[in-house]
Amino acid sequence: MRKQFLLAIALGFTSILSAQTIINRDIEIDKMVKEVSADSLQSYIKQMVAFGTRNTLSTQTNPKRGIGAARVWVLNKFNEFAKQSNGRLTAVIDTTNYKADGKRVDSNIILGNVVATLKGTDPNDKRIFLISGHLDNMRTNVMDRVNDAPGANDDGSGSAAVIECARIMSKHSFPATIIFITVSGEEQGLLGAAYMANKMKAANVNIEAVLNNDIMGSNNTSETNIIDNTRIRVFSEGLSVLDTGRIARNIRQLGLENDGKARQLARYIKEVGERYVENIEVMMVYRNDRFLRGGDHTPYVENGYAAVRFTEMNENYYHQHQDVRLEKGIQYGDLPEFMDFEYLRKNTAINLSNLANLAKAPAMPEEVKIDVKKLTNYSYLYWKQPKTGIAKGYYILMRETTSAVWQKKFFTTELEFKLPYSKDNYFFAVQSVGNDGNESLPVVPGVGR
Repeated sequence: MRKQFLLAIALGFTSILSAQTIINRDIEIDKMVKEVSADSLQSYIKQMVAFGTRNTLSTQTNPKRGIGAARVWVLNKFNEFAKQSNGRLTAVIDTTNYKADGKRVDSNIILGNVVATLKGTDPNDKRIFLISGHLDNMRTNVMDRVNDAPGANDDGSGSAAVIECARIMSKHSFPATIIFITVSGEEQGLLGAAYMANKMKAANVNIEAVLNNDIMGSNNTSETNIIDNTRIRVFSEGLSVLDTGRIARNIRQLGLENDGKARQLARYIKEVGERYVENIEVMMVYRNDRFLRGGDHTPYVENGYAAVRFTEMNENYYHQHQDVRLEKGIQYGDLPEFMDFEYLRKNTAINLSNLANLAKAPAMPEEVKIDVKKLTNYSYLYWKQPKTGIAKGYYILMRETTSAVWQKKFFTTELEFKLPYSKDNYFFAVQSVGNDGNESLPVVPGVGR
């Protein structure tokens, strides 16, 4: 009798376990995430530091030192990865002549970004997803182009993340196109990013997301001595500078001040990143960048693109924009020994999982509307199929107006959905879902009748 009783308990427990919801990961993406290597990231940073200085104003003719040599090295890495891409990955140094501006550029220079493009397999899919880090660095004096500046974390970490994502993702194919870019001129005033963003805007390129990585490989703070490698910050702008006039009035009327493109991307990054990467929490920060500071995502935001910045949770200002020196017992300088390469691995993996999930997903649903023809406590949403990609269905997302993240998710294979929740009390959005479960970015509904 006792054995039968224990067996019944065991069977019941097994039944409960089998009924539990688990996190569903795309097998291909999960495999890519596991390939991200702390050792590879460390090797990239070691080489970047070996160039002595990567100041944007430094030499471009010395084969072993300066920004010119660093750019060629990154280009060679991309071309090395291209050999495993079946012709899909191509790389160039995209240059422009930049004249002295009397600010942080005191002589005419050739400004160059290293750009690798992993072409999408669907010729009808015009979406582009971009990951960025800045290759240049600085000493205490931003105009010092001669003396050594390691730049291991700022921004060797972001550039290393870009290179590592290219190494792994170049072996895979995606319907949409992914661009990997290391820019110059960040410390001189976001010059390389501004050149790239303005060029893309002028060509009407459909960039759906920009993941900018800047200072994301160290785990401890100066002064407060906090050590934490389990959280990464993602900064996102609430509204675009282009949201003026009628658009701004509509945003205020519908209460969508917290639902701009960048903010939606940040929510997406948090959900997908925490799905694939263990022991890391994505902390969304509701501002475009650190207090009164800026980064390479800003020119994209100003051009109306969804762009966010990844930055480590605890910055150490002894190791940012500092000459290497020992002063009053404190070691200053952006040296590799102050980095946490396991932390950098996790932060790189968050980037990779999001890029892959976005590029594998079908496009966003079209013409998403919420019906307002009559007063009702139900909310009726309807939409059209995405322009490209096959959607096996759609997620309807829901959250309270004060919630930072989406709280409920409903699945349907139809092009409409009726929820027993009032649009007065909740925000909604709709995502396309592909056959492997990859979700598009969410679309907040417009007014429909």
